[in-house]
Amino acid sequence: MIKKILTRAIVVFGVAQALTVHAQLRVETSGVGATQIPIAIASFADEGLSPQQVTAIIKDDLTRSGYFKIIDTGSVMSETTPVNFGEIKSRGADALVVGSVQRLADGRYDVRYRLLDTLKQAPLSGFGQAAGNDRLRLAAHRIADDIYEKLIGIRGDFSTRVAYVTKAGNEYRLEVADSDGQGTQIALRSNEPIISPAWSPDGTKVAYVSFESKKPVVYVQDLVSRQRVTIANYKGSNSAPSWSPDGSKLALALAREGLTQVYVVNADGSGLRRLTNTNSIETEPQFSPDGQSIYFTSDRSGGPQIYKMPAGGGEAQRVTFNGIYNISPRIAPDGKTLAYISRREGRFQLYALDLASGQELRLSDGPRDEAPSFSPNGRYLMYATESGRRGSLAVVSVDGRVRHRLTTQAGDVREPTWGPFMK
Repeated sequence: MIKKILTRAIVVFGVAQALTVHAQLRVETSGVGATQIPIAIASFADEGLSPQQVTAIIKDDLTRSGYFKIIDTGSVMSETTPVNFGEIKSRGADALVVGSVQRLADGRYDVRYRLLDTLKQAPLSGFGQAAGNDRLRLAAHRIADDIYEKLIGIRGDFSTRVAYVTKAGNEYRLEVADSDGQGTQIALRSNEPIISPAWSPDGTKVAYVSFESKKPVVYVQDLVSRQRVTIANYKGSNSAPSWSPDGSKLALALAREGLTQVYVVNADGSGLRRLTNTNSIETEPQFSPDGQSIYFTSDRSGGPQIYKMPAGGGEAQRVTFNGIYNISPRIAPDGKTLAYISRREGRFQLYALDLASGQELRLSDGPRDEAPSFSPNGRYLMYATESGRRGSLAVVSVDGRVRHRLTTQAGDVREPTWGPFMK
């Protein structure tokens, strides 16, 4: 049954002549965090003169996280406006966000913000940034990231991107969007499907597998120049690319010498080296965040389970023991949690395993969930799911409390991968 991992429809997109704006993902949020922080957000001064409503984006980001209760001040306040802390506190707010958006002589906008502690009546954070029309949403996401970090303790993940595959009619597309589903662009098109997209650590490239040559081949697509490089085009199956943390290498699953085994190759396709040498199917390799280990799926124990070995190859240790079918390993950015898909009672669902305690938590409840991907801050997991035989994306917090559903009218949405922070 593990062979199904390798033989899902895998084919390439032709390179689009240009990144094309397309239909946005629709995000629906349910659930809240264990604790919600009440935060007042005033309308930024002069933001009505800009093409983007910065405070609306900040509010949507923080609401979507599930960890904030948004309180509208009903007023416009810049970073220099005197604050009546008594009034803000009377509304139940523990923190206040104020700011301004000013048009600069060069056509850009100067976006300034301050985060204030209403209890201590003291500033918590604040900064200014210049942004063009096309980067105003990013400026707002960065403010939301900073608010999240100052009040929750870890950086938010709003200024990140996601990549995913959509299918409408006979056309398949590799699309890229902001973490909130906005700013969608088509990176690649084809009449054939694609699987296993994987972001490079710097966010400029995506690796994927294609069948354009009537066999599975691994490519790396540059999202800036739109050029691509063939990484693996060997005899048999070439699949499951995964980047090393420093972006210098890719781990692959190749069947060039018979059964599929794990290999590593330089990011330009040179220096191929085999890491496993068994009589089993070894696939879906994933580097650990420190680059010292590789997690992978193997049927060496009879059914597919997840193993861990040194990044240079060597003895592998079994990691998953609950259930008889565990695939698609993904490791959290801090290296402490392993996410994977497990088949139990006929359903394929997302699980998270605390590697220190061995405690396991089921995070999804669909019949056919697949392709998990951690957010850069490790607080959320995105995965593909199915509802009414139509594919969509879902996001769940690692504690299972907060959930999003991302859909598009364009058709099926599959194969999500969460990218790094935008620069």
